[in-house]
Amino acid sequence: MVTETKTVKVFPNQKPWFDSKLKTLLRSRDAAFKTGDLQAYKEAQHNLRRGINEAKRRYKQQIEEHTRKAAGPDGVTGRILRDCADQLTEVFTTIFNLLFQKSAVPTCLKSATIIPVPKKSTVNCLNNYRPVALTPIITKCFERLILPYIKSAIPADHDKHQFAYRANRSTEDAVITALHTALTHLDNNNTYVRMLFVDFSSAFNTVIPHKLV
Repeated sequence: MVTETKTVKVFPNQKPWFDSKLKTLLRSRDAAFKTGDLQAYKEAQHNLRRGINEAKRRYKQQIEEHTRKAAGPDGVTGRILRDCADQLTEVFTTIFNLLFQKSAVPTCLKSATIIPVPKKSTVNCLNNYRPVALTPIITKCFERLILPYIKSAIPADHDKHQFAYRANRSTEDAVITALHTALTHLDNNNTYVRMLFVDFSSAFNTVIPHKLV
């Protein structure tokens, strides 16, 4: 008799900033939900949301301080830029100011190295890959400088329910907002909630961008 042995590796489907403190807050929120105490649930949900924002901030700071980021096509690493900051600061200040004045970006800063990352454990076609672009770290520094100017052009009456591409917002915030809205509505007598979730398959390849603007 032959017994086949198979080893299965299981990886947690969690965000890298989801730490033990957030797990405790999440359990507290679930426990408050089961008790039916609305006030305790709202307080636990508020603490969870605040904990998520703090965890994201800590993780972002940790990533920014990490000097081993993958270099772009120019091969210049973050460690080189940090070690030579005193010598390069004036040079890049002049270059970035010139780019602001000319309203143009040179081709060398717009190049990128495309790394195909599998979406699934089993890959059988090109659509199973997600392209990740490694741009020069110098370009990322310049993008951070112009980001405040781009944000200032966004209308003040921006949709408060848009969570993508906004600072300190994510899909977790969207879920919390939807859940809060539904539970608040269900507090009334003889009410019900219907939700419709739409998922676009290969959205970046099929959605027409100019029709979304």
